[in-house]
Amino acid sequence: MRLIFTLLVLAATARAHHSFAAEYDIDKPVRLAGTIARIDFSNPHTHIYLDVGATEWSIEAASPNALLRRGFHKQSAPPGTRVIIDAYQAKSGPGKASARDIVLPGGYIFLLGTFSEGVK
Repeated sequence: MRLIFTLLVLAATARAHHSFAAEYDIDKPVRLAGTIARIDFSNPHTHIYLDVGATEWSIEAASPNALLRRGFHKQSAPPGTRVIIDAYQAKSGPGKASARDIVLPGGYIFLLGTFSEGVK
């Protein structure tokens, strides 16, 4: 009985998670230089809000746990920090992207994306 419950929970979780290829375009990389407005560390993905000129970009990153294991946390880039984020633009157009990596002041680079990005 416990096995059936576990399988049902895992199946529901898998259905709820979206595909990178369904939402983002691997053929539309973007390099965004801007200022961190805020970072939301919440499951299933961390979201970084970046002010780029007059536009605020919503950038999806890996899960909070994955980022913490890589050494990236909220204090790594507090609001007001100037950064460069390499990402893939959403198919819906500008203003939304899936992160690949971030360059912090001092040249520190962290992988923000998931390892399954861009799998076609």
